[in-house]
Amino acid sequence: MVSALLYLQYHTFRNRLVSRFKRLKQPKYLIGAIVGGLYFYWYFFRYLFHGYTNGRRPGANLAFPAGHLLLFELLGALVLFVIVLAAWIIPYERAALTFTEAEVAFLFPAPVTRRMLIHFKLLRSQLRIFFSVLLLTLVSRRFGGNVWIHAFGWWLILSTLNLHFLGASFARTILLDRGISNWLRRLFVVVLAGSMAVGVWIWAKHTIPQLHSANITDFGSALDYLQRVLTTGPALYLLYPFRLVVRPFLAPDAMAFLVALPPVLLIFLLHYLWVVHSDVAFEEASVEASQKQAARIAAVRAGNWQGVKKNQKAKRPWFNLTFSGPAATAFLWKNLIGVGRVFSPRLWIALIFVVVVLCLSLGNAGFHQHLSWVVGIFIAIALGYSMLLGPQLLRLDFRHDLPLADVLKTFPLRGWQIALGEILAPVAVLVLFQWLLLLIEIGLLFYLPAPQKALLLAIALGAAVALPLLDLLLLLVPNAAVLLFPSWIQTGKDSPRGIEATGQRLVFALGQLLVLALALLPAAAAFAGVFFLLNFTVGPVAAILPASLAAAVVVAVEAGFGVMLLGKLFERFDVTEENTN
Repeated sequence: MVSALLYLQYHTFRNRLVSRFKRLKQPKYLIGAIVGGLYFYWYFFRYLFHGYTNGRRPGANLAFPAGHLLLFELLGALVLFVIVLAAWIIPYERAALTFTEAEVAFLFPAPVTRRMLIHFKLLRSQLRIFFSVLLLTLVSRRFGGNVWIHAFGWWLILSTLNLHFLGASFARTILLDRGISNWLRRLFVVVLAGSMAVGVWIWAKHTIPQLHSANITDFGSALDYLQRVLTTGPALYLLYPFRLVVRPFLAPDAMAFLVALPPVLLIFLLHYLWVVHSDVAFEEASVEASQKQAARIAAVRAGNWQGVKKNQKAKRPWFNLTFSGPAATAFLWKNLIGVGRVFSPRLWIALIFVVVVLCLSLGNAGFHQHLSWVVGIFIAIALGYSMLLGPQLLRLDFRHDLPLADVLKTFPLRGWQIALGEILAPVAVLVLFQWLLLLIEIGLLFYLPAPQKALLLAIALGAAVALPLLDLLLLLVPNAAVLLFPSWIQTGKDSPRGIEATGQRLVFALGQLLVLALALLPAAAAFAGVFFLLNFTVGPVAAILPASLAAAVVVAVEAGFGVMLLGKLFERFDVTEENTN
């Protein structure tokens, strides 16, 4: 029976690869595969076995210097501890091993034991773990180190976590069968974790010399204090199993790896025995989960994006839709419902409240100016990434509704009205996120001297004015691309994946950056003109906001023409001649 399961897994993987190679006959996938292959080679593979050559010895373990090896081990163990803790708090469903409809139809009626199904699940998960290990090794290898140590280290970490997640799901099911509800289990785990944290804090407060506010800006002193807290007292015993799991990955050479390997293999074996000897009935929940997955895929392929959520509680709209008003408001109302509970108005209000309280508490705690600058730099980086990645991730526009283009065509609306309504929802979500970051930035200004505070406040206000229009302009490009090249754009959750799909996204990302650079040239010229004109009369601080307003006006004009052009593209879009799947 084991050979049959291996045969099934082998041919499933083989047929998937064959189908991937066959679709390279289409130019859109061939070009994407070439671009994606060049990207992965240039960014990852050329460092896989040779490392950097700019004055560094190839193969040297530069990622983890000996003086900081213990600190990296402690941080990795702390991350694993949080992940494992979340596995016991967040999930609420019974244990279910996800199978396809064909696997349910053939494996469940077959003379296969429950333990054999678990082994099949573990075997299939190894394929996903293999690709995850490959990607993580490519990333970590860029910073030096032995490639094989990194690969085996990642495999040990991910495989042990996979076994723990599966064992935790079995344990949760046993608790539910014995009448212990999810909330009672979560309360117990949270109280236990909180007691551990309080115990570590009390012990550190009475045993280790406190880190004064004057030394907070000394990064070395802060790291040294954290290391002393995590390597002594209760934290030493709480994190020790997790440190054992991380230790092989951080091994500087083969001998150190072999020395660190036996404890991890023992932990891995204990998890394996825990999983395979768990007497939990998961078949019924697995069949139900597989049916839901099949229904979800079928609904997405048919363009029925809401049909997969019939059994869920209806989502409340962000605002009540009136009987009259701008047509774009109706699209905004609809797409905001599709955002989901993650971006509900209640969550945004709670986040803003937490941010304000946190900023005020940090200010009262006497944090130094240096920390404000560091956090401010990270916020600026996050704002930049939100402008680059936000339009790609928030797809509640034509990329979401393209399978329903024939329905949109029947609306008694102009093309520009539909285009404007489609892109308003991602703009609104992206702007709220960016304004939240700016609010944190403004809260950090209270720690800075008055001249710096005034300058950064002016920059933050100028950014708050310009960002909504910049986001609108950024979202016009991918929406125009999906109407011009619908077969190239991945419009669904079940769309093709792989290196060729990555190459396609890279091609359009480069095109988007080029169009954005050309569109921002007039806005940059307007900003520079107004800024230098007012700089000699009212000063640079007072000149930033008017200059930002001038740039925003230019971007608004460009975005207006862009919406009109996007509407024309939608009016000319022929759903009978385009493949939107």
